[in-house]
Amino acid sequence: MTAIRTRILLPTLLLVLIGSLGLVLSVLRDSHRDIENVYDAQLVQAARVLQGLFRQMPAGQDWQQVHQALEQALDLSGSEILSHPYEINLAFQVWRSDGQLLMRSADAPQLVALPDPGIHDLLYQGQDWCGVLLEDRQRGLLIWVGERDDLRQDLIQRIADQALAPALVGIPLLALGIWLLLGWGLQPLQRLARHLRARPVDSLEPLASADLPPELAPMAQALNHQLLQLTRLLERERRFIADAAHELRTPLAVLAIHAGNARRAGSDSERDEALGFLEQGVARATRLASQLLTMARLEPLTQTRQRVRLDALAREELAQLTPLALRREVELVLEEPGPCHLHADPTAVTVMLQNLVGNALQFSPAGSEVSVVLSRHEQWLHLQVLDQGPGVEAAQLARLSDRFYSANNPQGAGLGLAIVALVVEQLGGGVQWFNRSEGGFGVQVRLPTCE
Repeated sequence: MTAIRTRILLPTLLLVLIGSLGLVLSVLRDSHRDIENVYDAQLVQAARVLQGLFRQMPAGQDWQQVHQALEQALDLSGSEILSHPYEINLAFQVWRSDGQLLMRSADAPQLVALPDPGIHDLLYQGQDWCGVLLEDRQRGLLIWVGERDDLRQDLIQRIADQALAPALVGIPLLALGIWLLLGWGLQPLQRLARHLRARPVDSLEPLASADLPPELAPMAQALNHQLLQLTRLLERERRFIADAAHELRTPLAVLAIHAGNARRAGSDSERDEALGFLEQGVARATRLASQLLTMARLEPLTQTRQRVRLDALAREELAQLTPLALRREVELVLEEPGPCHLHADPTAVTVMLQNLVGNALQFSPAGSEVSVVLSRHEQWLHLQVLDQGPGVEAAQLARLSDRFYSANNPQGAGLGLAIVALVVEQLGGGVQWFNRSEGGFGVQVRLPTCE
């Protein structure tokens, strides 16, 4: 995995480099156009100066003398105090309107054919020239003024060098500055990493986020959430171990007593009786272990919710419990209004139904009926499991959801209805235990529907 500093630095430098080159190219393009325009304007201005000078000359003026005077003036360029390195180095030519050459500077190109009046470029002896031809109809003259293009390009090249040099020198310095600034900016993250490394291995205390920058606060909150989840997971594990150790200790001790009685039995009848008690104890310990494991699996961290049909799950669960109901001579009845949807873990709902119906079958006398009634009330689903058993004393109703509390059933583990209460709580619903007026015990579960 690439370091954060590198991931930030490389794209930043690439962006700065591309941006700088784009700006330099834009400046060079604009500078080239502006320099060309300035030099062309100077050529036009020089041609007009010559035009004004020639208009002031008498008609019989010796063009040879004028030529010598202009050549001497141009030769002084760069040697006087008022000279400038960027002044244009002019070459000139003058013709009559009939094409007769009156004068030409020594370094001026020889034009085979006169160009049209205006600004133009030409190639002479492998050298590019920029020139302007001015027509003076008053005096019948054609005035050409020009200069070599390489002089212009030299100035443009110097401008390019001056523009690129700071970028070439500045980008490495900028990279170093950004590198150091990134290191300074990432110090809070490094301090957080050092703090995490220095924490004890078994420490689950939340991280202090008050002194962290806003960018790291979500990370600290996410870590604290994970630490909280881990704390709850460890608490569940400790609670399961404590419950298992507490509740299995007595049944195992009883199993050891029955096993000893069977070994010491003086007759077959005594041995059979001891083995019968042993089988019952093993069955109870098995149920207890199964219920403990079910409680552990039903914790919120291990559930996956989805859209399920409560009516379909109830129908399947009653079909699974039908053999047990037949053996107890109890009839199972399902009343449902149609599809009843809720958002839940189907395994948890199945466990809830199994415990409710199984509990009702256990206390139902032969020839009685256990009813499962589903109904819809606005945004809620109501599930009722009704039996015709002896019911529960009023003082015991409030404790039915307590772990390891069993009313009127010394062989029970006391976890069935506690599991029901846990499932209902996780689904955001409510549960109510009650004794039926016509006799028997009833449970009503209210769950939010997702229809």
